[in-house]
This record gives sequence, C-alpha cells and structure tokens, in this order.
Amino acid sequence: MGHPAANVEGKKILITGGASGIGAASALLLAERGAKVVIADLSEQAGNEVAEQASAKGQSIVFHKVDVADGESVRALFAFAMEQLGGLDVVLNNAGIDHKPAPMHELSDDDFDRNIAVNLKGVWHCMRAAIPCLLPKGGHVINVASVAGLRSSPMISAYSASKHGVMGLTKSAAIEYAKANIRFNAVCPSFTDTPMVQNTLAQLDERAQNAIIKASPMRRLGRVEEISGAVAWLCSDESSFMNGHAFTLDGGMLA
Repeated sequence: MGHPAANVEGKKILITGGASGIGAASALLLAERGAKVVIADLSEQAGNEVAEQASAKGQSIVFHKVDVADGESVRALFAFAMEQLGGLDVVLNNAGIDHKPAPMHELSDDDFDRNIAVNLKGVWHCMRAAIPCLLPKGGHVINVASVAGLRSSPMISAYSASKHGVMGLTKSAAIEYAKANIRFNAVCPSFTDTPMVQNTLAQLDERAQNAIIKASPMRRLGRVEEISGAVAWLCSDESSFMNGHAFTLDGGMLA
C-alpha cells in the first residue's frame, strides 16, 4: 500500500495544551495516523478524556499534567515524555490563554502579565526544555502563535504582544539550531472555533462577534480539523525544508 502522504507513523510527539481545541484535535489525528503522543495540560479531567478516546481505538496518547508558566513543571514534563516515548521527534507548543477584549489603557497588570507568562514565557520554557532532548538527532519544534503575532490586533494587545514574541523566539531559534537539524516553525491561525475562542466571543456583543467572524475574507471561523491537518503535515518529514516560517491559516486575512 505504501505510506500515506504526511506520514507520521511511529513519530514521538509531545503536545502542550492538548486537552482541548487545536491541541486535542492534533493529538487525536496524529495518534490515529500512528504517532505516539504525550499530551500535557493544566486540565486533568479533559486531558484524561482525550487520552481515553485514543486508547479506546487502540491508539497511543498519554496525559501528563503541566503548568507551562512554571519552568520546573515543564522540565518534569519533558523528562516524563522522554521516558514515556523513548525520545522525541516533534514538540507542539500549543498551550495558551486569551484575554478579555479591552482597550489597552484599561488592561490590568495581571491581564498583561498572565498573557506573557503563559503565551510567551510558557513557550520559551518548552523550547528551552525541548532543545536538549532534540540535539542528539534533530527534530522539529512547532509553536502555535496566531495571526495576532503577524498583524495589528486591536483590543487584544497583550495577547498580540505575546504572540509577536513567540514569532521572535521561533525565528531566532530556527537560525541558532539549523545546523543541529532542529527546525522551528510557527502555526498562525486566525480565530478558530475552539472553546477558548467561543469563550472570547461570549464576552462580546453581537456586532463585535460578527466583526470577528467577518474579519476573514472567507467570512467564518477556522475549524480545528483545518489546523490539525496542517499540523500533521508539519509533523511529517514532508515539511523538512521549512524553517523559521509563519505557517498562516487565516482564510486570506493577510492577503
């Protein structure tokens, strides 16, 4: 039969924020295609449910609790993943939070600090822990950034700043470790239909909700399977010459 396109069979993959949204969809798709996956998240119940969904089909997802904002918690996660999987090929840094849309001058220190702690420093903690694991034989680190990391994002300035920061980390690491055959790329979706985005939309009036949905030329939110399908391709060797890139899935928003 030969291998399917975007073959990830036997790949050892760690996914943060794997209990819901893009992380869960990616984990389930990768496991279905034969990858061995560790998912990590703060939410134990949801994480275990995703793992059980895979196990029921004879597929391999194991859950481990993590707080990406805590460096020690991240180190422990990577030690667990290395032991569980016997190595790592791909790390998908997907854990992230939103913040309530608000004008910049009304943001509290806490709103800003929390976004930076999880969305930026959390990704940095995971990148720093991933590199020693991947140095022996190379690998791929995929950071989930956002179209908000590539353009203006009024009313979600702290989120946008954190995602612009992720782009800076991604590009810098891509050059630093290219010779070691560790690649770094970012996935930049526009608003995608996930629990996190639904939570954001719920805090807005109907006009603001429609503005977000219509911001994409395709006039709809992205679907998780559209993002996870792209992630699966990135996890395969077919993406092997892509490095330091912002892989944008936005229905044409940046065109």
